[in-house]
Amino acid sequence: MVLLGLAYLIGGREPPHQGPTVGEKLSTLAAERAVLQAQADGETRIGLVGAFRVAGLLTDALAARHAADRDRPLDTLPMAHQRLFGEADELVVALRESVTLPGEGSRRAARAAAQLAQQALDRLASDGQPLVLQFSPRFVPPRRGAGELRLDPPVVRPSDIPLDQPPVLSLGVGTRVAAETVLPVVPRYAPAFVETDVADPPVDIEIAAVGFDSDAPPPVLTIGSWRGPARATPLRLHFAVPRSAFATDATRTVFVTGRLSYRHAARTDTFDLLFVVLPDHPGAFALDQKVQTLVPEATTLVSPEILARAEAGQTKTVRRCFDPPPGTRFDKSQRRVVEVERLGWLEDVGDPTLNDGKVEFAANEKPDQICIVVTARPVNKDARTATIGRFEATLVRDRPEDKAVKSGVRALDWNEAMHVPLDPGAVEWKLYLRLLGEINREFDGPPGNTAAAVPEDLPFLRIDRAKDGKSLVLRADPSAEP
Repeated sequence: MVLLGLAYLIGGREPPHQGPTVGEKLSTLAAERAVLQAQADGETRIGLVGAFRVAGLLTDALAARHAADRDRPLDTLPMAHQRLFGEADELVVALRESVTLPGEGSRRAARAAAQLAQQALDRLASDGQPLVLQFSPRFVPPRRGAGELRLDPPVVRPSDIPLDQPPVLSLGVGTRVAAETVLPVVPRYAPAFVETDVADPPVDIEIAAVGFDSDAPPPVLTIGSWRGPARATPLRLHFAVPRSAFATDATRTVFVTGRLSYRHAARTDTFDLLFVVLPDHPGAFALDQKVQTLVPEATTLVSPEILARAEAGQTKTVRRCFDPPPGTRFDKSQRRVVEVERLGWLEDVGDPTLNDGKVEFAANEKPDQICIVVTARPVNKDARTATIGRFEATLVRDRPEDKAVKSGVRALDWNEAMHVPLDPGAVEWKLYLRLLGEINREFDGPPGNTAAAVPEDLPFLRIDRAKDGKSLVLRADPSAEP
């Protein structure tokens, strides 16, 4: 290899280049990006649409600027241009990582690479050639009329599913409640008197662009079967695209690519414009609440026997108060005094009729106590007396009992907020979300904290508590972009 290099140097020729050509590198970047877009899941499409857009715009900008260099080895370009290709390649590598190993870490790395690529794209704005810097919207709103005829999952209340077992949400041909239980969907039709022909407004696309020649024919945008020229304003290109031009899935987001064609330097160049189209149905949810109720358990309490003994001719009163055992209470509607025995003696001869005493509840007892008064009272001054008494009362203990209150699987709606009642006895809750057909989320309310904050920062979903605090309000909102 060294001898070959010396031969080229002696002969005045450069050694052969081993790297790809400009055309090969551009084709590789475009092909890899297309494959990654096809493989991207719902999280990636929504979270990294900006990164995919920058990757496409930078690759297309480099292709337009090096149209005459496609057969030239990449490593013979000026270093500044090689760095641009390197930044485009690094972004594609980061996108590949986020698609093959999805997670917040890989998505964060891809967004960081996209920022560097956007800076590289911005630097190209000073070379005087046509360049698309940014465009909007990122997300195409759902169709308005798609909800007039649809299939909604029924409200399911499976009492045999444990609270900690999440339901399996599905908006396809059935709603899976458990592994072996499949319930049919329930069709909901618009009534005959409701207008079903709802016209979707056009999608207004605005492109921030520089370098387009005002004397040349206006750029043309193609999306699906629709094709139309731009309305140009300073540094902006505007299009009003029919909503029907965008391909739409019923439950999932999809990537749709528009192609901007323009004439420059006697040739036609293009920029690919990537959009995420929102589905007809936003998803589904289920709310499980752990409700704790107190179930009363009753037992009968028999008090100790109380003795009141009086000497001859005297009256004796004994008052005793009893507190319920911890965690219990007396049911004062279910109590009675019991006169165990009433005794009397006159000159050591027993005669109960000599005792006029009694057993009764005290009038000044505390609300949570039971007080009893036992009295021994002789009928004459020579009699001795003794009275024995007690009480019996119902003792109530509240035993906590947990049960699950399930909302069942319910479909979200782009046009209508969903209200889910919150049980006042709930001590814990779990919210299951399936958004846009692919994004699953679970949120736990801490035990005993019914005022826990509701989830935030969800794609295209707002969750609030009603003003009265008695329900959870879920609003599927196309404008709630992540």
